[in-house]
Amino acid sequence: MRNIHFEVGYEIKYAKLSLSSITIYRGLLEDEVILALRDFFAFICQSEVQVESTINSYNRFFFLLVNKGYCSLKDYIIDGIIFSENPFSKGAENRNLSESENPIKSAAANDLQSLRHIATFDFSSIKEVLLNYFQEDEFKDIIEKLPELKNINNFKEQDYDSHIKNLKEKFYCSDNWSECIEELQKFHEDYGCGMFVRYRAFIWEHIDGKGRFKGIEKPDPISLSDLVAYERERFIIIENTLQFLKGFPANNVLIHGDRGTGKSSTVKAILNKYYKEGLRMIELPKSYLKDFADIIRVLRARTQKFIIFIDDLVFEDNESSYTALKSILEGGLENKSQNVLIYATSNRRHLVKEYFNERGVFPSSNFSEEVHGGDSVQEKLSLADRFGINVVFVSPDKNKYLQIVDGIAKNRNLKIDVETLHKEALKWERWYNGRSARTARQFVDWIEGHQRTEDYKI
Repeated sequence: MRNIHFEVGYEIKYAKLSLSSITIYRGLLEDEVILALRDFFAFICQSEVQVESTINSYNRFFFLLVNKGYCSLKDYIIDGIIFSENPFSKGAENRNLSESENPIKSAAANDLQSLRHIATFDFSSIKEVLLNYFQEDEFKDIIEKLPELKNINNFKEQDYDSHIKNLKEKFYCSDNWSECIEELQKFHEDYGCGMFVRYRAFIWEHIDGKGRFKGIEKPDPISLSDLVAYERERFIIIENTLQFLKGFPANNVLIHGDRGTGKSSTVKAILNKYYKEGLRMIELPKSYLKDFADIIRVLRARTQKFIIFIDDLVFEDNESSYTALKSILEGGLENKSQNVLIYATSNRRHLVKEYFNERGVFPSSNFSEEVHGGDSVQEKLSLADRFGINVVFVSPDKNKYLQIVDGIAKNRNLKIDVETLHKEALKWERWYNGRSARTARQFVDWIEGHQRTEDYKI
C-alpha cells in the first residue's frame, strides 16, 4: 500500500498528547495494551502515513485488548487506575496524603482526567479519517472492516467485589474523573493497592531465577459449607484466623493427619470466607522457603492480612529448606510481621524423615555418625512444635464416612434413597482409595454424573 500525506484532527492529536502528559500513573504507559495504543497514535500522527503499518498497528492494539478479556478500552483503563501501584495509591494505603494540597494527589487528579480522554476516545473517527483519504482506493473495504471498540459498561457482570464495582461505577458515571480522586484515595486507604486488591490468592514462583508473586485469576471456589464433618478441627483454625484478622495475637498452624481428610480444602475455604475482610493467601512451595525474608519485606507494609500456605510439607534429612522453615518459625527480626501467619499441611506429624539408626535401635560401627544423635532426633521432632497450633485430621470410621457422603449429597440436592447411596458408597471406598473425605467427594461426583447421564438418556 502507498504512503499518503496525512493531516489528523484535534481529537487524535489531543489523545496522543494526553498519554504523554501522564505523570503519577506513568506505569500504565508500560502496559502492553497502552503501549500498542501509543504506537498506533504515533503512526497515525505522522505527516506521511503508510496505511498498511497503520492498519496493522491498530489491529495489534485491538487484539491485545480483547485477548486480555476486554471489549471496552474504558473498562480496561478504569481497572488500570483502580489496581495501579504508584506514589498516590501507595501513599493513600499508608495514609501519607494528609495535606489537602498534596502535589502527588493533585498530579494524580490531573492524570485521571487525561486517562478519561483516552478511555472515551471515539475510534470510529479513525476509520472516518482514513476513509476520507482512501475513498477511491481499491483497499478501502479493508479500512471499512476495521473492528470498532465500544464503551460498553459491562463491569456489573464481572466477578468483582462490591467495593470495586461501586468505585468503577463512579468512574463510569463521571464526566470529570479528577473529581473521583477523593473516592479513589478512600478506596486505597481501606483496601490497599496493586495486585493485593485485585487478587485474593497468589503463588510465589521463580522466573529467570527471581521470585515474584503471581495472582491467581480463579482460585479454588470451595466454601466452608461444602465441607462436611471435622467441625471441631475447623473451628480451631477459624478461631485463630479471626483473631488474626482482628489484629489480636494468633499462631502459625500445622494441619496434619491422614490423606484426603480435607486439610488443604479447609485452608482454601477459609480464604474464600474471609477475603472480603482483608485476608489474602500466598502458596509458597517448600523449595522456595529460603525466599521468605524477601516475601515479608513486601508484605509487611500492606494493609491486608496474609496467610503463607505451605502444602504437603515434609523434609528429607539435611534438606536446606528445613533450616529455613525452622528460622522462620523461631521468628527472627527479618521474619517477623504482624500481618503474616504460616498455615502448613502435612500427612506427617514428624515433618523431617527420621531413621532407625538415629534412635540407636541398631548398633552402629560407623564412626562418621553423630555422637549425640539423640539431640538431632529431638530437634527433628520439635519442628512441628514450633507451630503454635497443631490440628489433627484423621481418617473417618464407617459412620463418619457415610455422614460425609450424606452431607455432600444433600448439598448437591441429589435425589437418591439413603440405602442405595450408602451401599454404593461402601463399595466405592473398598474399590478405590479407602475411607476419607476425598473418597466421599469422588464417590458423590461419580454417582451424580451417573445419575445425570441416565436422566439425559431418558
